[in-house]
Amino acid sequence: MRFNTRIFNCLFIVLLVSCERSVPTPTSGTFESMGTTITVFPYAAMPIVQDVFVLTDSQMSEWKEDSPLALINQHAGNKPVKVPQNLFHVIQRSLEIAEMTSGAFDPTWASLWELWKFDENHAVPSQEQVDALLPSVNWKNVLLNKNEQSVYLPLGNIGLGGIAKGVALDKAREVLLQQGFEDFMIIAGGQVLVQGLTGGKQWRVGIRDPKKSQSEFFTVLELTDTCVSTSGHYEKFFFEDGVRYHHIIDPRTGFPSEGVQSVTVISQDAALADALSTAFFIMETVEAIQLAEELSLVEAMIITSDGSIHQSSGFQLSLFCR
Repeated sequence: MRFNTRIFNCLFIVLLVSCERSVPTPTSGTFESMGTTITVFPYAAMPIVQDVFVLTDSQMSEWKEDSPLALINQHAGNKPVKVPQNLFHVIQRSLEIAEMTSGAFDPTWASLWELWKFDENHAVPSQEQVDALLPSVNWKNVLLNKNEQSVYLPLGNIGLGGIAKGVALDKAREVLLQQGFEDFMIIAGGQVLVQGLTGGKQWRVGIRDPKKSQSEFFTVLELTDTCVSTSGHYEKFFFEDGVRYHHIIDPRTGFPSEGVQSVTVISQDAALADALSTAFFIMETVEAIQLAEELSLVEAMIITSDGSIHQSSGFQLSLFCR
């Protein structure tokens, strides 16, 4: 659920390999994971980050038939499934955030995924089709057994697409710091994690203007040691009869949420930022900003459909704003 644009400063290091020519050392590396391109600065950190993302995706992808999460869905209504500790904790965290947001973030939204396609096969489902599956969308249906480290789903599906990239970013930061990396940035779709400095300065992260092209920014933030997560109605969408249908589905209605163009959440907790940028898209704007104010070290900015800007008290539009 996320943007791919960014502004950053980086040093270009040149490696002299002979007296006749020089070959530039790459400043960044990229790889594909979780349905998006992951970009890592510096290049030397990329293999470590890639290993973390591959492992996280292998456990938390609902699309890989042999993943532990897929097994939970396959055995829905049949039996509990024992899962790896990390996956158990992420599902537990997802349910906690679901409760915190009164169900605006709901991992069982995935029960509706068969109805919504955002490729060439897109179509708007009927109200009857949605109503038939909505009873499966309820985070309270998920039963966790801590002693057995198992998950039981009575019906429907669990999807962790709204938190898994954040989980991978948190783990990647932990491993990189353990390996001695102090300054790095990881871009994962709509999420940007920054640590330390670049060229002695804070990292610059651009927030896309939801009404303009991918390269045009609404604002640019100067940040360090935190994560920025942005969800926008421009990421995956289609038009039908003049109506935009985007990929952020309101689990309460089964249809795309309305009234918001873009949500940006800043938090040192990348998983929380990931989940809240989805939840705040669905919640009433006033309630979302109030929750951001109540949470420690969380800031948020919401751009509504009419172009109005709503932000928490600590959200600083630090460089420029349209």
